[in-house]
Amino acid sequence: MPTATASVIEQEEPPIFAALWLAGLVTQAGLLPPNGPAFSVVSARPEPELNALFERRDGWTGADGAYSVPLTPRKSLWLFSDTWVGKIKEGKRFDATMVNNSAATLEWPGANAAAQFFVRRGADGKALALITPETGGSWFWLEAAAVDKNRLYLFLSQLERTNDSSVFGFRGIGQWLGVVSNPHDPPTSWRVEQLKAPFALYTPQREITFGAALHKEGEVIYIYGVDDARHGLFRSKHVVLARAPLTSVTDFSSWRFFQRGQWTTEWRKADRLADGVANEYSVSYLRALKNYVLVYTEGGMSPRILARTAPQPWGPWSTPIVLYQCPEAGWDKKIFCYAAKAHPELTQQEDELVITYVANSLDFWQVAADARLYWPRFIRVKVRSRR
Repeated sequence: MPTATASVIEQEEPPIFAALWLAGLVTQAGLLPPNGPAFSVVSARPEPELNALFERRDGWTGADGAYSVPLTPRKSLWLFSDTWVGKIKEGKRFDATMVNNSAATLEWPGANAAAQFFVRRGADGKALALITPETGGSWFWLEAAAVDKNRLYLFLSQLERTNDSSVFGFRGIGQWLGVVSNPHDPPTSWRVEQLKAPFALYTPQREITFGAALHKEGEVIYIYGVDDARHGLFRSKHVVLARAPLTSVTDFSSWRFFQRGQWTTEWRKADRLADGVANEYSVSYLRALKNYVLVYTEGGMSPRILARTAPQPWGPWSTPIVLYQCPEAGWDKKIFCYAAKAHPELTQQEDELVITYVANSLDFWQVAADARLYWPRFIRVKVRSRR
């Protein structure tokens, strides 16, 4: 049976998000413009060919997270957080364990489309996390990544267990920047340097982290984060933004943070640019719209996948539009959807988004018994400009 229960899902609790959304506590005057998004949705459908590549019955059998970054025009790297390893038989997981992260490569599109999955194993053959903290006593979830020449930069969210009685029994304790010097080798052979990011805050009232999304533009990398404010039972997650020269992103003194139209060193005072987001999302440029698109799961855990648009990487971000309603949430009251993000390297037209999300359950053992859950699910969304 699985060896871990507390690290099955992201650190977001549904009652908190639902109450927060209804209460409307998170809008900041002057930062969230009343204008609508730059597009309307023409269609949003599952992508069966991509889904088939990730629905495996042996070895890697599902994961969440699902960040991606292009390695070549046709090959992309995929980074996962909690990962099931084992077998699937008669719709159930068995002889299974769970590791905290894994990776894959995807060749797409074309007749030879294929996905290859990588799970590290010990000398005894036991499945292990691909990357573990050098400090020990905790684990990493893999976040957004970017490639520059022969370096892969990926953000590592460090967590520790707080109790074993709940799937929410964990907390964030650190943020790291991983530097891979051989990103084109199999991920199980990576050489990873771990750099502690100084721009992270963890208090009972507020958390600030960077690495939820990345957008590379020329020689600059935009590093998106989350400012998570807590008001009793209510939580409010906002987009915050940093940028750095791509060639010196490991020099944290080169980072600057968007505040009131300027780039400053005051990371704790970075503007809250959009509300109601998740711990993980994506920001990409959609050429057909001449706009940047922010894709996320509403409030972090919801059937609804939302998007906002903006003329610049920092905004101003539009009001949200619904892209898709995840059907899995209707299967059972314990099932929820999360982790929505776009993957621009998979688009084939300028007017579309390819998006993944994950369906999970509040009951860990339901995920073990129902192998339909806990996969990256692909949808293709066609859009039309409103301008």
